[in-house]
Parts: sequence; structure tokens; C-alpha cells
Amino acid sequence: MMQYHQFCPIAKAAEILAEKWTPLVIHELLAGSTRFNDIRRGVPLMSRTLLSKRLKELERVGIVEPRTAPGREWHLTEAGKALGPLIHQFGEWGLQYAQDPLEDRDLDVTVLVWNIRRRVDPSVFSALRTTVHFDFTDAPEGKRLWWLVNERGAVDLCPFDPGFPVDLFVTTDIRTMIAVWFGRLTWDVGVRTGNIEVIGPRQLRDRLRSWFLLSPITVKSAAASNNASTRAPLAAARQRVSLPH
Repeated sequence: MMQYHQFCPIAKAAEILAEKWTPLVIHELLAGSTRFNDIRRGVPLMSRTLLSKRLKELERVGIVEPRTAPGREWHLTEAGKALGPLIHQFGEWGLQYAQDPLEDRDLDVTVLVWNIRRRVDPSVFSALRTTVHFDFTDAPEGKRLWWLVNERGAVDLCPFDPGFPVDLFVTTDIRTMIAVWFGRLTWDVGVRTGNIEVIGPRQLRDRLRSWFLLSPITVKSAAASNNASTRAPLAAARQRVSLPH
């Protein structure tokens, strides 16, 4: 862990949070991942050895704690949960000021589908199994096809054919789905322009748009947060000014 050797609280916080991968690991924990393999699904380019090291470092500084439930799990402490608003605002800032343009090497389809799987509403479809097949046309071979299986109030992500009949076929590219995910493009516009192709029964196609809850960080939320942070100092300044009678 890097050290600034300064008493400044920003420096002390940066010693913990500014390490490579650490904010993404904390984000995964905040999103509900507790088991090692689930955390790693959200940071697939991070080696198992480095993830283990980061978790132990976060345990040492009081951000996470291991539990046995059964099997080893990692849970955020009170100090770790307090990072929630900070990580969220970090994401909003990144969406508004650091994400454009995205390079091809930034388009990680594994991270995208893992996040989609976490942010869908299983109740949109019936309790019976509904299988949605995704074909990302610009993904590398071996990562192009994915299946999301919605059944009995839960959703499973499969990187291989689970063998169930497919109810909906979705064909698109990674950039388009990322734009939809962050609210830069609506699902309906993507379909209408041909950037997204959906094949399946009309009733299921209509429900699909409601099934996607999309990212908790969107263009609208980032803009609203930025406007609020701009208005607050102005409002405070106005209160300090004595208006002449």
C-alpha cells in the first residue's frame, strides 16, 4: 500500500482508496457481492492473487471483515459502508467527465453482462423460466454469446448455452448496450434505429424494456448531482449577502 507520510486526511484516505483496483473491489462489495468468485466476476481482469491481497489489505484497515456463512465471505464494515456515497459520486463524475470517448480496450463485455444481471427486475416476467440470449457482435470470439435465465424471482448469468429454449434473442454491440446501460440511449431508440435487434413474442419484447433497471449511475443522475453541487455554494453565498432595504 502506497504511503504519503502526511497527516492530511485526504492523503490518509488516498493511501487506502487510490490503490489500483481498490475502488472497483469496494464497488463490487457495495453492489452486494460477498463471495470471492462473485467479487472477481466484477473485476475479471484482476488476478486472483491481487484480489486476495487487496481484500486482506482492506481487512487490515477496517474496511471489510471476513465471515464464515458457510464458506468464506467478505462483508463491508461500518467504515466500508460509509464509502457508498463517495463511490457513487466517483462514478457520476467519471460518467460525466471521464468516459468520453471510450477506447475499444475499455469495452469489457464480461463486466457489462455481470452488471446487467444484477440490475434486472425478475418480477417483470412470470415465475416460469424466461431465457434471454444476447449476441454482442463486436465481442471477442468466446465472449460474444451470453444467456440470462429469469426463473422464480431470480436471474442467472450463463456464458455458455444452458440448454433451455430461448424466449428472446437480443443482437447488438457492446457500445450500444453501454449507451443504454448509462442512459445515453433509450432502449426504444436503439431498437428503432436498428442498433438493437430483438426477436421473440411481442408480449415478451414489450416487457423486456421494463426488465432492464439499468445502471444506478446514469447521465441524468450525474447531471442532477453536478447541478445540485453547483447550486449549493451559490445558495449559501446568497444567504451570506445582506440585501439592502
